[in-house]
Formats: sequence, structure tokens, C-alpha cells
Amino acid sequence: MEKEDIMWFILVKLVNMKKFGGAHTALRNITKGLPSSITANKRGKKLIEIAVKELVGWGFILAKPSTGEIHISLNPRKIKEIQGFIQKHK
Repeated sequence: MEKEDIMWFILVKLVNMKKFGGAHTALRNITKGLPSSITANKRGKKLIEIAVKELVGWGFILAKPSTGEIHISLNPRKIKEIQGFIQKHK
């Protein structure tokens, strides 16, 4: 699984959960559906971290620390770009 695949997975899961703007969820809830070959090793966890940082950098997701962990949501101002990325990487 590549970084772009993880980015696609995160975005699709947030869309399906309807996590836009103020409605956020813990990052660990999003990564639960990823294969254990990614989530169980150091390289995979680093790949997830890089994917999240890149999505934040693009402005696709909003991230904030909450209750000692990172919570994320989709940026409602970037919906068209997010949908374009999802469609392109289907």
C-alpha cells in the first residue's frame, strides 16, 4: 500500500462518516480499517503520519489535538478538490 492509497482511504472514510469541519474523529478511528500490515509496523505508522501531514498541508483535512490525541475532519472549503482526488485515485 502506497502513501496515496492511505490518503485516499482516509478521505473516503471521513466522507463516509460525514466528518466535515467541526465534526471530527480521532485519527485512530480512521486507521482501524487499514490492513494490519500497515498499522502494526513502524514503517506503516510513519507512512500514515506522512499521509496525514500531506493532507493537512494541502488543506484537505483539519487536524487538532484533543484529549491527548489527534482529531481530524474534512475541510468543508475543499470539498471539490477532495472529491477530485478521490475520483482520480479510485
